[in-house]
Amino acid sequence: MVNVLMLLALVFFSSLLFTALLRRYALARNVLDIPNARSSHQQPTPRGGGVAIVLSLLTALPVLAVFELFSPMQAMLLASAGLLIAVVGFIDDHQHIPAGWRLLWHFSAASLVVWACDGLPALTFFGHSVDLGLFGDVLTVVAVVWLINLTNFMDGIDGIASVQAISLALALSLLPWLLTDSAVAPLPLLMAGAVAGFLYWNYPPARIFMGDAGSGFLGLMMAALILLAAQQDPRWFWSGVLLYACFIVDATYTLVIRLSRGKKLYEAHRSHAYQIASRRFGSHKPVTLYLLGFNLLILWPLAYAVGAGALDGALAVLMVYLPLVVLVRYLRAGQDD
Repeated sequence: MVNVLMLLALVFFSSLLFTALLRRYALARNVLDIPNARSSHQQPTPRGGGVAIVLSLLTALPVLAVFELFSPMQAMLLASAGLLIAVVGFIDDHQHIPAGWRLLWHFSAASLVVWACDGLPALTFFGHSVDLGLFGDVLTVVAVVWLINLTNFMDGIDGIASVQAISLALALSLLPWLLTDSAVAPLPLLMAGAVAGFLYWNYPPARIFMGDAGSGFLGLMMAALILLAAQQDPRWFWSGVLLYACFIVDATYTLVIRLSRGKKLYEAHRSHAYQIASRRFGSHKPVTLYLLGFNLLILWPLAYAVGAGALDGALAVLMVYLPLVVLVRYLRAGQDD
C-alpha cells in the first residue's frame, strides 16, 4: 500500500507539472482553441493539456508491473493501446485525420484493451447468467470505440471530463475495497491522481483544455477499468456502466437525434444536454458540479449496492438510464444548435 501511495503522489505531481509545461508551450506556439459559433467557451484557450495525463499514467504502468501490483502483459497491452490513442488524438489536434483512418486506429486500440482484460465475462441479466463468448468480445470492442469517441464529444465544457474520470476511477478502486477488504486496486487510483493533477488547470474557468489526445485516452482507460473490475466480479461491469451513465446517455441520445435529422456524425455542434444546460446556467461550473454531485450521491451508492449483490445490475442501469433519457430529451439534446 505504501508503494501505491508513493506512486499516487508521483503521478499527481507529475501531471500537475506536465500540464503547466504544456500550457506554457501552447501559449508560446499559439496552440489555442479559438472560440467560434459552435464553441462553449468565449476566450482563446491553450489546448492539448491531456497529454500530461497520458504521460503520467503510462509512466506509472511499468512501475506497477515491477512492483508486482499489475500484470506485466496487461501493462504492456494497455500502455500500447493508450499510446496509440494518444498519438492519434495528438496528431488530430494539430492536423485533421480522416474519420476512417481515425476509426481504424481506435478499433486497433480497443482490441488491445479487450485482449488485455480477457474480454467480456459472463453477465447476469435479471437473474439469468449469459455468456456471449466471442460475439460478446466483438460487441465489447465496438463499445470501447464508442466510449473513446463519446468521451471526446462530452469534453466540451471546463472540468466535466476530468470530474467524470475521477469519479469513475475512484469508485472502481474504493468500492470493491470497502466490500471485500482486499487491496485497493492500484490502476484506477493512479488514474484518478493523474487526472486530478490536470484538473487543477482545467477546473472552471479552464486555463488549458484537454484536447483529443487526453479525452480519447480517458475514454479508453475508463473502458479498461470497467473490464478489469468485471474480471474480478462481473457485477462490477454493471457498476461501471452505471458510473458512466451521464456521459453514455447524453452522447448516445444526442447522436441518435442528430443522425435522425440528417446531421453528419463528426459535424461540430454544441447540442449535447450538458452544453445546453451550461448555456442556461450561463456558466460551466454548475453543470460540472452537478455531475459530480449526481455521481457521488446517486451513482456511487447504486454501484455499491450492485457490487454487493443487493441490487440487480441490469435493473439498476434501467432505473438510472431511463430518467436520464427523459432529462436530456427535456433539454432538447441534439436539436438546440
